[in-house]
Amino acid sequence: MSEPLARISATALDTAEVESFVGGPTNGAVVTFTGVVRNHDGGQPVSSLEYQAHPDAERFLRRCCAEVAASSGLSVAAVHRVGTLTVGDLALVAAVASPHRAEAFATCAELVEKIKHQVPIWKRQKFTDGESEWVGL
Repeated sequence: MSEPLARISATALDTAEVESFVGGPTNGAVVTFTGVVRNHDGGQPVSSLEYQAHPDAERFLRRCCAEVAASSGLSVAAVHRVGTLTVGDLALVAAVASPHRAEAFATCAELVEKIKHQVPIWKRQKFTDGESEWVGL
């Protein structure tokens, strides 16, 4: 098994790139999670998000992917966006491939939770009224 794709990106994310990294002839399932910027949070309208990452964030992301790949034996990949994102932009693309769907679904959920809790990336939510708040600090 090759080293997982794990990258922090300042440019738009490509779902097809992440999916193709994990796909292959032995896999009957590819499960992809796309984290999309939504237009609200906690009842407040959101205009944009600003993601900032710790300088070591990519190392943490690689570790998350490697741990999930090692424990599951499956092919995994994840790319997280930083910078200013608007409603509809992709913030995270994570994918897992396996011979059957059940393990791909479960492993993809595990990967996303691990990334959310272990990778030092913070977001500033900007609301349409001009106010903002940091999440994850």
